Amino acid sequence: MNGGRMYELAEKLAIAKSRQDVAAALEVLHPEMVLETPAFGTRVKGLAENARILTRFFKSFPDYHVTLDGHASSAETLVCWGTARMTMTGDRFGEVPNGRRAELPVFIAFAFRDDKIAHERFVFDLSELCAQSGISTDAARRKLFGEASQAA
Repeated sequence: MNGGRMYELAEKLAIAKSRQDVAAALEVLHPEMVLETPAFGTRVKGLAENARILTRFFKSFPDYHVTLDGHASSAETLVCWGTARMTMTGDRFGEVPNGRRAELPVFIAFAFRDDKIAHERFVFDLSELCAQSGISTDAARRKLFGEASQAA
């Protein structure tokens, strides 16, 4: 797959996610799609699990919006960077957030199969999200990863 087609698929996914449109997002994903978000400690595989995790994400961040500011590709991989803007809601992360919209740099690596996105690794700084949202990073890490995440 060429770099232009890879970026076209990534852009379609970014637009769908920015509209919180799970059905549209799933249209560009491979049936065995793997979505990794290291900041949240999540890794899901398959369309049903991707739909579940995206629905959960949009419940926590109902105004999520991402812009892709640049990209580079090889024969098999596309890497994008940009900015995610989102307001944390609820207490999913262990504390009630301040209601302010966070703005974070993001890095996204994609792999493809059968003219679909087969793998996405979505990377951002959890500490920065927590700081801008007015919650403790320690509390968020405990909620996401358990008490063991605090031992070091």
